[in-house]
Amino acid sequence: MRTFLKIIKQHIVWRHQLVKLAKADLVKTYSGAALGWVWAIIKPMVMIFCFWFAFGVGLRLSKGDMDSGYPFILWLIAGMIPWFYISEIITAGANSLRQYSYLVTKMRFPIATVPTFVSISKLMVHLGLVIITIIIFALYGHPPDKYLLQLPIYILCMFLFFIAWGTFSSMLTCMSKDFYNLVEAFVQALFWLSGILYDVHTMDVPEWLRVLLLFNPITFIADGFRNTFIYKVWIWETPNTFWYFIIMLTLMAGLGLWAYRKLYKEIPDVL
Repeated sequence: MRTFLKIIKQHIVWRHQLVKLAKADLVKTYSGAALGWVWAIIKPMVMIFCFWFAFGVGLRLSKGDMDSGYPFILWLIAGMIPWFYISEIITAGANSLRQYSYLVTKMRFPIATVPTFVSISKLMVHLGLVIITIIIFALYGHPPDKYLLQLPIYILCMFLFFIAWGTFSSMLTCMSKDFYNLVEAFVQALFWLSGILYDVHTMDVPEWLRVLLLFNPITFIADGFRNTFIYKVWIWETPNTFWYFIIMLTLMAGLGLWAYRKLYKEIPDVL
């Protein structure tokens, strides 16, 4: 608890610097490109188009049409939009301390806050994509409704989980580059093992396997976005999946606190 309170205090004291560094990280990511921030939109849209063409046209899988009456492209967008933030922060969070090592070694910047401002930077792009998603749904004849009020809850859950992930993974990456290579290798596996391209609740699999898949925090987030945009289900109407997520969030936060407590004194010397 003492470590947790220390990290919270650091975030409060350095809150203004975190916002400034997040903006600087965002500018740095897209600087040097003629289209600049437009790439933050182009890359996700190209990926969504490819998956829509492969599954919706090539394989003629129209899961969204069968279950909700929504076009498959909307069903696909709702589930994939959070993935672009998640995939970015999985690797960027793990590499955050190495990327910004000078903040730790030369400026004595609080170690635990580095993954946070990197996550805020990626979240800014994600919020832009969410706004575009809302506009796309409106153009298809599905304007914003009351269920959109719960979307900030899912975004906050996602943000908190991956801050905890960044704290844990960045510490281990500093100690061994092999851990970061392992993270990069498993990103695509996480995409296919999460409920982004399929509905875990309707899969014809043993119940124990379904429960195991529902413990995946990425599945919870993808389901939450679809419940908001497609199925019109409130978060309290699916209490089991919410508690699965809380268990995983608590576990990840515990791992992050453990890694910080064990390694934070060694990180400046290692970097």
